Amino acid sequence: MSNEVSSDIVVIDTNVISYLFKRDTRGALYKPHIDGRLTMIAAQTFAELELMPLNNSWGSNRHTALHTYLKKFVFVEANETISLLWARIQSQAKRIGHPISVGDTWIAATALAYDAPLVTHDPNDFKNVIGLTVITEK
Repeated sequence: MSNEVSSDIVVIDTNVISYLFKRDTRGALYKPHIDGRLTMIAAQTFAELELMPLNNSWGSNRHTALHTYLKKFVFVEANETISLLWARIQSQAKRIGHPISVGDTWIAATALAYDAPLVTHDPNDFKNVIGLTVITEK
């Protein structure tokens, strides 16, 4: 795990996007890792963020604001490469006895597919993903 970014591309985990959108003070910690870079979000992250307004009865204005905010990021759909990486990550996790959630696996697979570091506030969720560079301020 690292706090340095040498890549021009980063994949951003759901928690960091949420902090930034909600203007949570933790979001500011991640801006130096994001600003000036191509910022990508996995389809899983988009789905998790879409769940927030549905589960928390957000009004249409706030929901629209979230959609507008998310347009700043490149949305990465799952494809064959990401799916194959997903399977590899799940298999490796099972083999070493350190399971990873299905959702986190999609996010990690997206980062690996683009050889991009993952910016997250939950580094332990990804600590056993072989080949994944994690950037955190936790």
